[in-house]
Amino acid sequence: MSTCPLRRPAATRILPPMSQPTWGLVATIKAETTDILNFAAHHLDLGAHRLHIYLDADNPRAFAALKAHPKCRVTLCDDGYWKRRGKRPEAHQPRQSMNATHCLNKRPQVDWLAHIDVDEFLWPAPATPLPDQLAALPPGTRSARIRPVEAMAPDPADPPAPGHAWFKGCSRYQGERRDQTAQIYPTYGPHLHGGFLSHVAGKVFIRTGQPDAALRIHNAFFDGARDSDPATLTDTLLCHLHAPDWNRWRAAYRFRLEQGSYRDGLKPPSSPTGDGLSMNALFTLLESDNGEAALESFFTEVCTATPDLRDRLARFGHLHDIALDLDAKRARHFPKYV
Repeated sequence: MSTCPLRRPAATRILPPMSQPTWGLVATIKAETTDILNFAAHHLDLGAHRLHIYLDADNPRAFAALKAHPKCRVTLCDDGYWKRRGKRPEAHQPRQSMNATHCLNKRPQVDWLAHIDVDEFLWPAPATPLPDQLAALPPGTRSARIRPVEAMAPDPADPPAPGHAWFKGCSRYQGERRDQTAQIYPTYGPHLHGGFLSHVAGKVFIRTGQPDAALRIHNAFFDGARDSDPATLTDTLLCHLHAPDWNRWRAAYRFRLEQGSYRDGLKPPSSPTGDGLSMNALFTLLESDNGEAALESFFTEVCTATPDLRDRLARFGHLHDIALDLDAKRARHFPKYV
């Protein structure tokens, strides 16, 4: 009686999992060592594959810390650097854009690159990590916007939980934003972009490897034209520590008024009546009226997380309680620099 040999089951082919897109940041920074390393540590903790830091001023301690980290690339923008690049722009904004585009076109070593500042921190929703959000974008997406929330100063009489901070948001739609701002900030609403002292535009990720691409401060450009229809990463916030307390805001105020985000020439919020003031005009008027006391009164009403302001923000879904925990992250990634 013949018997048939037993057949070995066919081997199942195991396909490798689809790799998630990698992401990184580029930033031009002039700041204290602790602030620079807080910025780097937070984003390394999120899983950044590369951080490209261009130091706008010499900082040997920060340079050494970043240089020693395998995921950081640090460049000192000294006289030799700018001699190789051409003339150093006087204003910091074009220096930021030039460095970001230099990084983008050199070899960023990531699939997606975002251009943000040292006081800005990405905050993806825990349920949807950043690589998942980027992977979900349609294949033709060239850039993706992250919407900002702005830090508020703690109210000494009613502070947030330890390690936490309150942030304010605003509507992304201009008409709705204008109406809500008037209700949330009854005194200064007509002169504020969504109640923010800084930008409401947010920042962008750009898909790398695209020809004729450039990065500016708030937008991606292709063939010299702004990407007019970027996607939006709805599950990620850009936490902006623009005015986290009175002392830090006051220390940066004069520079911002003369050269930064409050400089003359920037447009006021759009309004049907056209009576809104630019930030430069508003602050100049306040100072001429009652000096520093007027500025402090403005800061208390607009930038301090009092219970009343928090209630008004929460009514429109614009109140955010976030724990960045920067000291712990810096200790984890740069233990020699705690």
